[in-house]
Order: sequence, then C-alpha cells, then structure tokens
Amino acid sequence: MDLAVALVLCLCSLLLLSLWKQSSGRGKLPPGPTPLPILGNMLQLDVKDISKSLTNFSKVYGPVFTLYFGMKPMVVLHGYEAVKEALTDLGEEFSGRGRLPVSEKVRKGHGILFSNGKRWKETRRFSLMTLRNLGMGKRSIEDRVQEEAHCLVEELRKTNGLPCDPTFILGCAPCNVICSIIFQNRFEYKDQIFLGIMKIFNENTRILSSPWLQVCNTFPVFIDYFPGSHNKFFKNCANVKSYIFEKAREHQTSLDINNPRDFIDCFLIKMEQEKDNQEPVYTVENLASTILDLFVAGTETTSTTLRYGLLLLLKHPEVTAKVQEEIDCVIGRHRIPCMQDRSHMPYTDAVIHEIQRYADLLPTSLPHAVTRDIKFRNYLIPKGTDILTSLTSVLRDDKEFPNPGVFDPGHFLDESGNFRKSDYFMAFSTGKRVCVGEGLARMELFLFLTTILQKFTLKSVVDPKDLDTTLVVNGLISVPPFYQLCFIPV
Repeated sequence: MDLAVALVLCLCSLLLLSLWKQSSGRGKLPPGPTPLPILGNMLQLDVKDISKSLTNFSKVYGPVFTLYFGMKPMVVLHGYEAVKEALTDLGEEFSGRGRLPVSEKVRKGHGILFSNGKRWKETRRFSLMTLRNLGMGKRSIEDRVQEEAHCLVEELRKTNGLPCDPTFILGCAPCNVICSIIFQNRFEYKDQIFLGIMKIFNENTRILSSPWLQVCNTFPVFIDYFPGSHNKFFKNCANVKSYIFEKAREHQTSLDINNPRDFIDCFLIKMEQEKDNQEPVYTVENLASTILDLFVAGTETTSTTLRYGLLLLLKHPEVTAKVQEEIDCVIGRHRIPCMQDRSHMPYTDAVIHEIQRYADLLPTSLPHAVTRDIKFRNYLIPKGTDILTSLTSVLRDDKEFPNPGVFDPGHFLDESGNFRKSDYFMAFSTGKRVCVGEGLARMELFLFLTTILQKFTLKSVVDPKDLDTTLVVNGLISVPPFYQLCFIPV
C-alpha cells in the first residue's frame, strides 16, 4: 500500500512540475496550442508528417508559435519572412544547435552538426577551409566527382538496359566521393568494407526517421532504460568511428605535414599544431564525429535527391528531352561535363533547383537554438530555447513559386529563359548553420545528372502518366517511392 501511495505522489509531483514549467514560460514565448502535462502537444502532431501539422498550426497562431515536445518548448518559424528574419538577419543569435539526445549521445558535443560554441565554430571553419583547399589541390574535388561520375556510368552500363532499382548505385556514388576526400581513395562498389559503410548509413537513416527515435529525442529517459532500434543506431555509429580511428592511426604513421593527402591528414596536422592548447578542439574524438557528420551531410540527401530527380525526369519526358538537348549543344556526347558548363546551361540548372525545391527532403531541417535571451517580434525567447524552421513553408511559398505543388523548372527561369535565382531556395537551409556540404552537393547533382543524361536514355517500365512521384514522408527525411527504370545507352 505504501508503495502505491508513493507512486501516486511521484506521478502527481511530475504532473505539477510539468504544468509549472510549461506555464512559467508561456507568458514570454509566442502563443501556441495548450500543451498536456508531460506529453506537451505530441498528440496534436502527425509524427509521420510534422511539416503538415506545422502548416495547420500556423493558420491559427501565425508565422511564429510555440509547441511543446514533451515538457520542452520549441518555437516554430513558418514562412519566408520569419525564417529569414531569424536565421539570416539575426544569424548569430539563432546559430545554436537544438537538442537531439540520440545524436548527442553518439557525438558528445563533437563534430559540426550537433556541436555548439567555440568547438562548433572552429570545426566548421576548419572543415570549410579544408574542403576548399582540397578543391584547389593537385587532384581537385571536381576531379574526384568526375571520376566517380565515370565509374557510376560504367556501373549503370552493367544493367544492360534491363529494369533496375537505382537506389544502391546512386547511393554508392556520393558516398564514394566523401570516402575519396576523407580517406584519399575511393572504393570499388563491391568492396566489402565499402558495402559495410553503405549498409550502416542506410540503416541509420531509416532508424533516425522512425517515430520511435522521435519519442527518444522527446523523452530521453527511454534511451538508457528501454530496448529499441536506438541501440542498433549507437552500435552502427560506434563501428564507423572505430574504422575512422583505425584509418587515423594508419595516416599518422605515413603523415607528411608538407603534403597532406586528404581530410584526415589536414586534421592530424592541425592536431599537432594545437597539441599544447589547454582546451583542445582538434582531438581524435572530434575527428571521428566530424567525419561522421560529413558522411551524413554529403551522402544520404544527395543520393536521395538523385533518385527522386530521375523519377521526376521519367514522369516528365519533355523536361528530360530539353535537358539532353542543352547537353548536346553545350557539352556534346564525348567530353566529360565540368562545372564551367553550368553557367551556359540555364535550363539544366533550373531543373536541378526545381528537383530540390519540389522534393523538400528535409521539411524541418535540424533544430536550431537561441544563443542568448532575445526579443523576437515582441516575444522574449530565453537562451537555449529550441527553434524549429519549416523549410517546406519557404520552398512551397505560392507567391514566389506559382502552383508550388507542380513540378515546373520555370520556377527558376525568367521570361528570356535565363536562370533566375531565388532567395526562397533554402534546400540547404540558410544562415550560420547552412549545410556545410552545400558546395559539394551542388557539384555532385550537376555532374552526376548531366553525365547520366549524356550517356543514357531513361526509360520507364510503366507509362510515365502512371508513375507515382508522391514522396514517402516520415519524421526526418522524405524519400521517393520504390520504382524501376532502364538505362538505355545512347
């Protein structure tokens, strides 16, 4: 009997604490739906399509509102004006990374994606500079992407024009580019180590996008005390980090500080230079987490965009024909495509931008956090409050993109057929936390797609009118439905 009374008292205390925490902050934060004790607004959200729920809430509460994920308040920014004002105009104040306990347990504050403060700024600056310097080296990043594009084409030839699911092959190409940048060398597509890396990242993407991981991030107590797929996620990350540690040791034995070969070499040189620093940023643990982040930022979203892009091109053969006509005029059938070609190919550039806009792969991006108490639109947002940005609301803005639910490259073309830039194009987010791999991803999308369309005719296995291009929406990243196609050599 005493135990039962104690349990009831504990539950009541938790409920009262939850109500007090929520009510104490609501006077300062933007308005929003009334949260339930402990659960917050979770029952009012469609966990499989959070972006749709955010749009519905915005119609009631406006472009800036508050939702509670469990007992944690999160300020939501909906629409171009609110997102730009926060992430661009007040970039420093909104540059923190919001809490994602599952990822924090893996990285422990290291890397680029989930770090904060001095470590984040240093690591991000170093990574951007290193990628830029590698891009200007003896073997530039463009050379590596072109080499991979050639290998991708050779792999597609092996399908002999028969129906195939392009998921695996299109995943290999961007992953191999990252491997080349980090480890110096690319892998053969059938290499067992490479296949193991691919399997881990594919599996982790599925796990991260599951409703269970959203529950774990909302209620972190589940992470340590409950079984579930999060444990497989942790094991996978540990295996990748072990491989990175092993490669770092190998690099250390053959390191030439005057001739860095890849990202690991550059990081190890920086480690040596900073070894006497009392608060070292350049550690082996930070190296492993940074490489993990480069794989995440540079592999899955690019391969998914390529896969969805080919599906949209199958659905719209008239668009494909115009792109191939532009390839014939500017590049021809025999020269390897290069990045200089893009400025002479406005229609192809518009098509790639429209694929990314229409796909909207990361509807809410990763959560931000405010780095200090800040007054925003007459609301007081306390330091550390998580910020959720609806990128969907920007990419699907009907004032900037007429008929945003229709795939139309004309969204990025002016009346003369020239490429038209748009500030609303936030496929890589915006502000201080804009994707560190944006430059590489843009290069890969252009070179891979133009090389494929230069060498192959895409053939659907069903009537293009019957193709389903509806994205499978889940918690983190949207993915195209399963489909097959034939790559017919030109």
